[in-house]
Amino acid sequence: MSDVIWWQVYPLGFTGADSSPGHRLPHIVQWLDYVVELGCTGLLLGPIFASETHGYDTVDHFRIDPRLGDDEDFDALIAAAHERGLKVALDGVFNHVARSFVHPEWMADHTFEGHDQLVALDHSNPAVAQYVAKVLEYWLERGVDAWRLDVAYAVPAEFWRNVLPRERFPNAWFFGEMIHGDYAEYVAQSGLDSITQYELWKAIWSSLNDGNFFELAYALGRHDALLDTFVPQTFVGNHDVTRIATRLEDERHVGHALAILFTVAGVPSIYSGDEQGFRGLKEDRIGGDDAIRPVFPSRPDELAPSGEATYRLHQELIGVRRNNRWLTRSRTTVEHLANRTMALRSASGDDSVLLLLNISDDEFHFAGESVPAQSWRLLTERVTPGPGAALSL
Repeated sequence: MSDVIWWQVYPLGFTGADSSPGHRLPHIVQWLDYVVELGCTGLLLGPIFASETHGYDTVDHFRIDPRLGDDEDFDALIAAAHERGLKVALDGVFNHVARSFVHPEWMADHTFEGHDQLVALDHSNPAVAQYVAKVLEYWLERGVDAWRLDVAYAVPAEFWRNVLPRERFPNAWFFGEMIHGDYAEYVAQSGLDSITQYELWKAIWSSLNDGNFFELAYALGRHDALLDTFVPQTFVGNHDVTRIATRLEDERHVGHALAILFTVAGVPSIYSGDEQGFRGLKEDRIGGDDAIRPVFPSRPDELAPSGEATYRLHQELIGVRRNNRWLTRSRTTVEHLANRTMALRSASGDDSVLLLLNISDDEFHFAGESVPAQSWRLLTERVTPGPGAALSL
């Protein structure tokens, strides 16, 4: 499961769900061929369970949100994804719930991070553990392949170890959301398969904006050390952050960010729309996520043509990743380092990929390989497309 490349969708926004009930999950089915053509092998869904507003204020984990559809719509989505060879992951929000949650007696006596409508569950209550375990098993029985565990960092690590249904579903993959903390220690204590790699996400865009590849080199050293324990879940965009095309001060650096993502170890995900160069600024206010969670057209052929080049770039780099599956667990070393130029070699056994990054305003020569200003180049050895071949991406 760690070889999956995920395409992430925030269903309520993607389908344009308002307050009215409707069969909107089929909207996502219309995009599955697009996902396959992009090269992704998994569909990572945001919240789909009954909730009060944005999906992270769950009221019942056993019921599909009526704004998205019903059980038949869910089963059809799972079947359509599996028919195309796509794995499916659900977003499990088990740290906190809405005030109208079906079991108010399980709530703790504090709100989640100051949000009055979100109340934390009491994870020391055995009934809560039994409930979460049943939810995980129920949807795995219904065909789900993996779970994203929201706000894992706020849940005691031992709680996950007690509720994950490893014996019944040994092939299921579980990864938790962590923004900070000791990733490796949390994985070891919790029994999770992976953790979201926010440290690498920040280092990628920040080093490109600041012209400071030393920050990226430091983060990659820490990233490499994590591989002794687990393979991190990597990304340059998701439903909770400003889109990468907006975050980067120079849009020419989108290619640099993607090249880093797809040539270092990890389980990468693409947030739907990033592959089209969508823009969107996350703001700290009510409705501040709206810009990064927009409605999508009913079909991919209704997308604006302006995103074609970014789409093709994603498609080609995903192809490199899939043709060199060993990259998932590769180790990366820094072969050259300066503020605005960098050479990264990711290797496993006799296979390696050399990524040359240049964000300076001048052409730079890496030991015989010339890289134009504000550009990058990828070289492979003993792997597709051939010994020493250069990919012009």
